[in-house]
Amino acid sequence: METIGPGTGDPLHAGPSPVVQRRRLALSGVRGHVAKGRDFTRQALQDWGWGWDGNATAEDTLLLVSELLTNASLHAGGCIELALSAGEVLRIEVFDGTTTLPHRHPSPQRGLPGGHGLHIVERLSDRWGTHTHENGKAVWAEIEASRLTSGRPTGR
Repeated sequence: METIGPGTGDPLHAGPSPVVQRRRLALSGVRGHVAKGRDFTRQALQDWGWGWDGNATAEDTLLLVSELLTNASLHAGGCIELALSAGEVLRIEVFDGTTTLPHRHPSPQRGLPGGHGLHIVERLSDRWGTHTHENGKAVWAEIEASRLTSGRPTGR
């Protein structure tokens, strides 16, 4: 497993976080998967008491989900599953069917589309990384639960 540290891009080693609840959404072959993933995530956040008006981190979470799902579609042949885990952190995992690891564009052009996705993931999450498995890989991002319950603005 590889974890990318915020601001540095250097790999960190992270152990598993205790999980209280886990939800999974199958997305293989689903049309409109980004919107479905956002709706699924919004409902989970509300059910877990983490989604209410004015919580910038909850909105950032929906953007993270959008970026991860879009990246899987554009660069990894599509999404297989979205998994959310709630505990001391919210962990977002997007599974796809390729073992090709994502890489950040070294210098995306300001104002032009493309190359910004992983920079956004890095900026909005507390940690992100990848892990491979027998059928492909998952790209994941974590947000500390305290950020979701405090309602404080993001932009560390």
